[in-house]
Parts: sequence; structure tokens; C-alpha cells
Amino acid sequence: MTEDLTLSAVPGEAPPGEHLEPAGALASLPLDGEDDGEEGFTLELDEIGRPRVPDWVAGSEPEDLALALESVCFVLNRPVTVSELSGILGQPSQRVDRAAEALAGQLRGRGLMLQRHRDQVQLVTRPETAWAVQRALSPERPARLSRPALETLAIIAYRQPVTRALIESIRGVNCEAVLESLERRGLIAEIGRASTPGQPRLFGTTLRFLQLVGLERVDQLPPLAGGIGLPEEQERAWSEALAAPQEEEEPAPPGSI
Repeated sequence: MTEDLTLSAVPGEAPPGEHLEPAGALASLPLDGEDDGEEGFTLELDEIGRPRVPDWVAGSEPEDLALALESVCFVLNRPVTVSELSGILGQPSQRVDRAAEALAGQLRGRGLMLQRHRDQVQLVTRPETAWAVQRALSPERPARLSRPALETLAIIAYRQPVTRALIESIRGVNCEAVLESLERRGLIAEIGRASTPGQPRLFGTTLRFLQLVGLERVDQLPPLAGGIGLPEEQERAWSEALAAPQEEEEPAPPGSI
């Protein structure tokens, strides 16, 4: 058995005690912000039907442009480049950069933060709130990184951009399998080629790396007393944070890690 949907009529649109049909009730609502005497939001469209950038945006302060930047990052829910944001907001990249800095400052001390890595930005939750976020999302228990993977990741994080040869010279073992695993997890990526014979790949960390260690920028990594090895406390923190919802790493060939 189904019931007819009835919506209460807007005052003045129908006699008391009567109901409008659903379509009529919706049509009677002041959705355009004009019938109720209140000013609504009017979007001017360009020749291709996209909303125009308001005139006031060009002369706005970084803090004002940061409001629009925050909204865009929120709805996209992914890493976005400064050049892409420049096109969306209709402003030069320099102004978008300043707005991003302003937004990052405004978000400090709150549940969200703006992460920046090279030319990418993304709005994410802070690591201090991970307990609440994980309880809400109920994710599967992730697999942790092995010690060889952590050591390799530490070298890349602190020495990037870095070649495989340099990583292997520091660790003293073949790192091909570990590098493939870190790439597969999205923690490192090729960011260029070295200008040396053979043009070997240059590795660097990714935005996902920042998300998992809970930093806004790579330059916020804790200083090391000497060498590349992580202090015990920091290694423990990385071991807990640097995890992805993949299976445990496949064992590498003997002597490869």
C-alpha cells in the first residue's frame, strides 16, 4: 500500500486546510530567492554556460580568495594543482599561492588542514583526529611497511630527488623490489630523470606520503641528528602511520632488500 505524498502549502499560495500536489507545492516555493523578498544568489554565465568570476575577486585579499579555494578543494576531494585552481578561480597562480598560504594558516588548530606538495594541494583531516575518522569509516586493518621499506622511504624523503643507485649505495643492497612496492602503494613516484649517462629515474615522495605521516609539507619532516636512519621514536611513528590497504609485501628475491 502506498501513500500519496502531500506537501504543506506555502502561506498565501492556497486556502487554509488545503494541500497542493507535490509538483504544485514545489513550484510554489520561492526557490529563486525573489518571491520571499530576500536577495538570492544570481550567477552570471559566460558564453559556454559556466559561471563568470565575480568582479570583486580580482581585487580581493588572499583571505577572501581562500574561502573559494577551500570550497573548491572540499568538493573536488582530491589533489589539485595550482594551475588547475588558477583556471577554476580565474586568478593568476601567484594569487592562488597566496590564498593557499592564507587558507593553511586559517585551518591551523582545526580538524582540517591544507597539504601542499610541489604544485599540488589537498584538503585533508588532521592526524590528531584520525581516531574519530577511522571509527566513522571503519576501515580494514592495513598492512604495515617492512623495515627495509621504511629505510628506503626515509632516504627518499630526506634526500629527494634521488636515484635508485644512490639509495642502494646508502643501504648497501638491491632496492628494486622495495621501490616497486613503495610505488605501488603510492608513497613515492618518479619525478624526473637525472642528467647523467642513462638518465636514471629520480624518485620523490607523494602527497599520499604526507597524508599518512600527517604533515602539511615535506620540509616539516623532523631533523635527523646524522645520516639517514630514523630515530627509534620517529621510526615507530612512521611504522604506525605509513600503512595502506594492500596485502603484506611479497617477499623479495634473496639479497634484494
